[in-house]
Amino acid sequence: MSLQLLPESSRKGLFRTFLLIIFFVATKPLYAQNQGTPKGASEFSAKLINIESAVNEPFRFSASLHNSSASQQVYELKSELPIGWQISYRVDGSLVTSVNLAGGQTREIAIEITAPNNAATRKYLIPVKAVSSSQTLPLQLEAVVKGSYGASLGTPSGRLSEELTAGSHQDIELEVNNTGTLPLSSLSISSQLPTGWEASFSPSQIERLEGGKKATVKVTLKVPDKTIAGDYSATFTLSGNNANAQAPFRIFIKTSVLSGWIGILIIALAVAAVYVLIRKYGRR
Repeated sequence: MSLQLLPESSRKGLFRTFLLIIFFVATKPLYAQNQGTPKGASEFSAKLINIESAVNEPFRFSASLHNSSASQQVYELKSELPIGWQISYRVDGSLVTSVNLAGGQTREIAIEITAPNNAATRKYLIPVKAVSSSQTLPLQLEAVVKGSYGASLGTPSGRLSEELTAGSHQDIELEVNNTGTLPLSSLSISSQLPTGWEASFSPSQIERLEGGKKATVKVTLKVPDKTIAGDYSATFTLSGNNANAQAPFRIFIKTSVLSGWIGILIIALAVAAVYVLIRKYGRR
């Protein structure tokens, strides 16, 4: 039967029905595909994948783990580290070795990597991955060891003891040693002394000290007049950017010669007074 023989209203109805059938057939596969596939893809990523640090400072990475599947996933965190290196993972401040994510959920993971003290100065590739029963999400991190920080505080001779007289002052030479390979800056020395003692430093600050180099600081130590003879302890502390060290000193205080003569004179006067009293009252 020809469409020409149908009334115009019937022809329009059939045409609309035909268009609806075509639209339904064309959109059904796409709709079914969208229903079965979550938006995006599961991912293990980091804001920064390359971090440079000193060998004795940790490398801290901020990572994000996303589960795009429709089901819950438990991801085990794994890594391949060079010999002597260590790694830890934290979620909300707590140490973890795995992360449980619901479908569509994302969690932030703090990754901290520590190099051994003998690590060479170069770039290290650190493969990390999150592994579940159905997914393996890789993350490639780069840790660049730029050198090491280190400092020690002592004396040129290695001696950490001094002998002073009460009421006197003495100059002590302290030696600041940069034991690392990286430069140190803004170095200063402070002191912990017995009550009433004073210390001044020259120079008061070392602006920069290159790796492997040494610097000398003169300490002028003043002891009060009435300090009792005996052993005392004093501690000098080095502090600055990326540096910290201490030098404990043993200070022996002896009485002054004048104080000794005054003591002898007092004893002599006391003996003389006793002698006079004995002579005076002994005759009676």
